[in-house]
Amino acid sequence: MNTGPFPDSALDKPLGGWRERLYIIIFEADTAAGRRFDQILILTILLSVAVVILDSIKPYGGRLNLPFAALEWLFTAVFTAEYVLRLLCVRRPLAYATSFFGIIDLLSTLPAYLALLVPEAHALIDVRILRLLRVFRIFKLTGYVAEYTSLGRALKASQRKIMVFLSFVLMVVLVMGSLMYVVEGPEHGFTSIPTSMYWAVTTMTTVGFGDITPRTDLGRLISSLMMLLGWGVLAVPTGIVTAEMSAQRQQSVLDALPSMPIPAPVPTRTCHACSTEGHPIYASFCWRCGTALPNPLDIPPKD
Repeated sequence: MNTGPFPDSALDKPLGGWRERLYIIIFEADTAAGRRFDQILILTILLSVAVVILDSIKPYGGRLNLPFAALEWLFTAVFTAEYVLRLLCVRRPLAYATSFFGIIDLLSTLPAYLALLVPEAHALIDVRILRLLRVFRIFKLTGYVAEYTSLGRALKASQRKIMVFLSFVLMVVLVMGSLMYVVEGPEHGFTSIPTSMYWAVTTMTTVGFGDITPRTDLGRLISSLMMLLGWGVLAVPTGIVTAEMSAQRQQSVLDALPSMPIPAPVPTRTCHACSTEGHPIYASFCWRCGTALPNPLDIPPKD
């Protein structure tokens, strides 16, 4: 498995020296050192996310404030060192820094340093938001699981179909929301078209919060149609992505098969009398004019 964030990692792999050896350990998992590095990093990511989750629980966060703070700075130091090493061992540091995984690596370390610059006495809410950004570390795991890459390719390949589907859903929500605004009216909670569209979304997705409900018989009929439509609507994007993943899996199997030799073309014969082509090599007479065909290969006529 190659965990490099670039489409063509060969363009970013150093040609020699300590940078190449460091690149092999950090970005490639084909060696024992690379596998160990990935395993340690995955464990560190999971532990850091667990600390963030436990720190948000008052009984744990209050009693273990200092240990959690020490662990947080330890994880921050580890991820900072990893980010710097990744920048040092690639030939295009800016390309990595602006890539998806590069931004995730930066977000996993930056909030801890930004929190130092924000006075806690005056901006506690801002500090809390910055600390919550540490959860972005969980996205670093996407570079170590091949299925994430496969799912990403399937989503990218089917994005046009999904956009067409979402535009259809938006049109249905707009039409049905406007219709319910006319049918029910403000007296039944449908105070505006956006509010009615909110009702249409919750009804089509079969969530049904119940804060806005139709009161008329026609409104209930429209609601029933929206619920039935929602069953089919929810299955469409899943089918699109699943079909694309299946097609990619079949293509990968075909690519893995050895290339088959192209069969040689089957020789045919041409009638010298009427110039009709396509006679099999064993034919004795022209199928159009009945003229006897020469048999240069001395193949006996086929009964």
